[in-house]
Amino acid sequence: MQDGATVYLITLSNHKGMSVRIISYGAIIKELQAPDRDGRFTNVVLTTDSLEKFAGGFNGAAAIIGRVANRIKGAQFELDGTPYKLTANDRKNTIHGGRKGFAQSVWTVADTGTTKDRAFVKLTYLSPDGEEGFPGNLRTSVTYTLTDRNELRLDYEAVADKPTIANLTNHAYFNLAGGGSALDHVLRIPSEKYTPTDAELIPTGEMLSLKGTPVDFSQPTRIGSRMDQLKPGMGGYDHNFVLDGGSAMKLAARLTEPKSGRIMEVRTTQPAVQLYTGNHLGNTAVCLETQHYPDAIHHPDFPSIVVRPDKPLKETTLFTFLAE
Repeated sequence: MQDGATVYLITLSNHKGMSVRIISYGAIIKELQAPDRDGRFTNVVLTTDSLEKFAGGFNGAAAIIGRVANRIKGAQFELDGTPYKLTANDRKNTIHGGRKGFAQSVWTVADTGTTKDRAFVKLTYLSPDGEEGFPGNLRTSVTYTLTDRNELRLDYEAVADKPTIANLTNHAYFNLAGGGSALDHVLRIPSEKYTPTDAELIPTGEMLSLKGTPVDFSQPTRIGSRMDQLKPGMGGYDHNFVLDGGSAMKLAARLTEPKSGRIMEVRTTQPAVQLYTGNHLGNTAVCLETQHYPDAIHHPDFPSIVVRPDKPLKETTLFTFLAE
């Protein structure tokens, strides 16, 4: 990096030929090679070919997002009676942690290793008290594990020395065909409700039924089939789906690319998944961001994103790659 920091690239591979390449800038998944029905491998995440492009703002990066993924209304919140002012980087709101979120930071490679059926890398980042306006020192780790079952597991942990808020996700842009439009992918999200938003994509606080709406993916549906029925100006999907099952591991989504036969199943301990169809990238990819609800700090009925010294954050997301 220009400031002298070293960025590492780590490759995880399994005995079936699948591999994942991680860089310590933004804890980004730089490449993910997955097989099709004939055993042919291709990279299924958007990427670029140089660190300079990632650091320069490549907006298709499969990065870790924090401290708080998604939006915080008014770039401010109050916690335990104390108000905090954040960096506004989405009109008057905060999105994805501010101007220097976790995706724009160099992480430390804390550990790597292998066993007979898996390989892993653990990355850590210390977000100092006051970074982008957030209170408390937040020590965060994400462990990427690739198994011989073609699973990519992400284990998140975050510990704070004073009350703060955190909502971590990975913003991977997937295209299971390896290129072209993602609108012909078939998607199922086992959800009955979503959190509607205002014109600035801030939740209204409601949780509405998906049934009969163009946002209903409870049955396998071609992603582009009802996009023209969305609100004018949206350009595609950018919706938060409520998942049942509390903090247990449960299915969040199943994405299929019919021509290649590639399938990606997403399971998570998190309470929601955000569907985003890469609207600023010409619908060339689809994001399935497991997360807490957007703007949760302003909605007491939403699952809490408050992290305290005696209440650390701990979440897991599992991407399983199949072919048929």
